[in-house]
Amino acid sequence: MTVLPDDGLSLAAEFPDATHEQWQRLVEGVLRKSGKELSGAAAEDALSTTLEDGLGTRPLYTADDAVPDPGFPGFAPFVRGGRAEGSTTGGWDVRQRHTAVADGAVLADLENGVASLWLVAGDGGFPVERLPQVLDGVYLDLAAVVLDAGRQVEPAARELLRLYEERGVAKEAARGNLGADPLGHEARTGEAFGFAPVAGLARKCADEYPGLRALTVDALPYHEAGGSAAQELGCSLATGVAYLRELTEAGLSAEQACAQLEFRYAATADQFLTIAKLRAARRLWARVTEVCGAPAPQLQHAVTSPVMMSRRDPWVNMLRTTVATLAAGVGGADAVTVLPFDHALGLPDAFARRIARNTSSILVEESHLARVIDPAGGSWYVERLTDELAHAGWEFFQGIERAGGQAAALRSGRIGVDLANTWAVRSAKLAKRREPITGVSEFPNLAEPPVERAPAPPAPSGGLPRVRRDEAFEALRARSDAHLAATGSRPRIFLATLGPAAAHTARATFASNLFQAGGIEPVTGDATAEAFRASGATEACLCSSDALYEERAEAAAETLASAGAAHVFLAGRPTRYSGVGAHVFAGCDAVALLSATLDRMGVS
Repeated sequence: MTVLPDDGLSLAAEFPDATHEQWQRLVEGVLRKSGKELSGAAAEDALSTTLEDGLGTRPLYTADDAVPDPGFPGFAPFVRGGRAEGSTTGGWDVRQRHTAVADGAVLADLENGVASLWLVAGDGGFPVERLPQVLDGVYLDLAAVVLDAGRQVEPAARELLRLYEERGVAKEAARGNLGADPLGHEARTGEAFGFAPVAGLARKCADEYPGLRALTVDALPYHEAGGSAAQELGCSLATGVAYLRELTEAGLSAEQACAQLEFRYAATADQFLTIAKLRAARRLWARVTEVCGAPAPQLQHAVTSPVMMSRRDPWVNMLRTTVATLAAGVGGADAVTVLPFDHALGLPDAFARRIARNTSSILVEESHLARVIDPAGGSWYVERLTDELAHAGWEFFQGIERAGGQAAALRSGRIGVDLANTWAVRSAKLAKRREPITGVSEFPNLAEPPVERAPAPPAPSGGLPRVRRDEAFEALRARSDAHLAATGSRPRIFLATLGPAAAHTARATFASNLFQAGGIEPVTGDATAEAFRASGATEACLCSSDALYEERAEAAAETLASAGAAHVFLAGRPTRYSGVGAHVFAGCDAVALLSATLDRMGVS
């Protein structure tokens, strides 16, 4: 009988440790069965995933994947968090965004878990003069206020400071951010405005309001223009450095200037990339402040990504924002804004705002996510991804600096071109459904009526574009909707099945899913002339196994054509069959295929 050691933890002590090489040999065997003769590192590379910015995810990470020491929370380089206690004392700051404010909406948020308010005033929001009404009943010494007023930042800030004085709020009790972001506004609108008023606000905050910051470094314009994580980091660094230069030239010390900045980043449903991005951002900013002689942690506000929000089946956005919020919390964000699931449709209703704020509450209060500082720390994968992303972001930042800084790179069009190139590559993946969008490009529901909301104030425009992952498929669905409104029915495709269910079900399901992503209604039946004519479709798609295609595809295509099918698809990899005009398969350009199909069907 084997006697366990006292610690009871060495159950595998009598077994030899497996080596990396042994694991690779097992991988080689699996790949060999799929027809790939690869060995060693090549076999491992075959299982790797390519990310943006030249990064990649490998299938296995070990202790050999060494990275620089991340240090401790609250100490430079702040990779593990800007505060020694992290969010353990009360969770992160739950920050709700408001544009056109409905009666009671602000107080309802504050009474139900929200800790700070992000108020959009001026262009894209409510009029600046309404600020007193928006904050009516709000205890300004308890709730932090973050303004977002574009070029109207000075009158908005003056109005907020007047409210503090009018309501007897002690200057040391005022908390939040006045939201000045000249370069962010220029990125959004293409319009520049002078820094002198911003410098004045920063001086006032530094001298009189210790809990207020004057500037926001908003990376969302670059994320919303299609930028990658590294480009978002690089642009935020370049903007932060530009603001430090302006503030120190205006007479603030380096330490005072650093204390006036808050950084805003997008949190996406790619949870590991979001975690790594926030950790890398703190490391990079620590390097900047170290060079300035005033080492300081980066204050971070994470916002669930507008780019990932879909307009079709918007309920799925609740799941996306939950994952993104989890990633923001794990990544160490100081404040998190969960955009309501109907954000892409217009003004959110009360239910959407409630779900948004409760997302953070559940993660903090019920999942206890904030009880551990840097829970991803020590993960070989996360640490490696953080390091690689930091290097990629720093490289993009250096390129901007060589181009003359953020303002010069924006005005020359360099940043716009770089972001557009990145988005073009990603758009191709979206079109081929290599990056699936649940409810849109995958598992769409044509029967679900669109969710409608009151229109939101028009967002500032004129600068960098705003993109969405669903935009190409949304255009296809809009064509289908117009056809439905005009004719009473959607365009249809006949899924002609060959053989028993076991032979055709998988490909019929795949084809049905793909065509519905373009708003084309599938009708399934046997590959007969009678079934095709009864379907009301003008085109057909053969669905079966490769073996049955060999026996019956050409005859079935001829039957369908004789019954009136103007075009016949085949679900499967491209193979020459007489009468088959195109193929639908995993990795095909779904957007191009669906657009051409709608064109042939006369759906404009």
